[in-house]
Amino acid sequence: MKNVEGYSKKVRTPGEKTGLGPGALVFVGKPRPEAVRVDVIHYDEGRLVELYDVSAEECANLVAQKGVTWINVTGIHDVELIGKLGKCLGLHPLTTEDVVNTAQRPKVEEFPDYIFIVLKMIYLGQRTDETDTEHLSLILGSNFVVLFQEKEGDVFDGVRERIRSAKGRIRSMGADYLAYALIDSVVDHYFLFVEHFGDVIEDLDDRIIEDPKPEDLALLHKIKQNIIKIRKVVWPLREEIRVLEKGESPLIRSDTRVFLRDVSDHIMQIVEMIETFRDLISGLHDLYLSNVSNRMNEIMKVLTLIATVFMPITFIAGIYGMNFEYMPELKWRWGYFAVLAVMLLVVLAMIGFFRKKKWL
Repeated sequence: MKNVEGYSKKVRTPGEKTGLGPGALVFVGKPRPEAVRVDVIHYDEGRLVELYDVSAEECANLVAQKGVTWINVTGIHDVELIGKLGKCLGLHPLTTEDVVNTAQRPKVEEFPDYIFIVLKMIYLGQRTDETDTEHLSLILGSNFVVLFQEKEGDVFDGVRERIRSAKGRIRSMGADYLAYALIDSVVDHYFLFVEHFGDVIEDLDDRIIEDPKPEDLALLHKIKQNIIKIRKVVWPLREEIRVLEKGESPLIRSDTRVFLRDVSDHIMQIVEMIETFRDLISGLHDLYLSNVSNRMNEIMKVLTLIATVFMPITFIAGIYGMNFEYMPELKWRWGYFAVLAVMLLVVLAMIGFFRKKKWL
């Protein structure tokens, strides 16, 4: 992808759209230096064409031809190009407005000629306890699918390979099956993150039980934030798939709805795993505080026992440390050793008492 000179690094927020009319194209999100690129895969059972850096007009021409057209738009920060492509494909202005808004929550909307779906992809960040999300928009038409993504790189290489190699049923099915395959790839990728954080939680559980440390608590809060982030992405997707599965749109055939039902099962499984991890994190938080409190109690117990042992011998030493001229045992030859012996007997007696009470 070519870089765009003079781009601003300022993250644009939804507040910048205040006062604008409905359908106004304002990019909301983090600007990127790369130019927006439009790639196309056009196929049917016996033919496959791949084109790169395609114009909006060429996309419209390919959609008018027989077969299925997958238009992959990499980058959504060029609102002029997105608007032009939307007009060529007959997209509603409110649709293109949501396409360039990375803050848009996942949803599905049915229009007379197409279905608009918003998804989120999740990536692991530079650190294993961080996640990044990417805004995805998917347009399903009668014989085409338009996929808008924020940046280069995605989870759809498997779908592309199946189309190129003609493996499975994808080349013989329609655009609705392609849309299902793309959604299924996103959902399958969620499993990787949920399982990853499941392993992290399991390791953290062992560490907290054996030797809880302050950094474990910080990691626990970080994982909790990521689980909440994943939950916000997955939770609305349940309703999206339910709308696609139970809806009456002619754009989705009955044989494809069976596959959507399978995606719905996967989403429910992910949701259940997320809820389980939330409970585990809450339990680990309580376990950490309990272990730290128990450790503090053990330390205070040891210090209290030590102080208790030294209290009587300190009392004895204090008495014989007074500067009175006439005191018993001061002139006695064995007085020093007798006092030491008494102190030792007191200490042994107290230790024996503590053991009898099972305080030691």
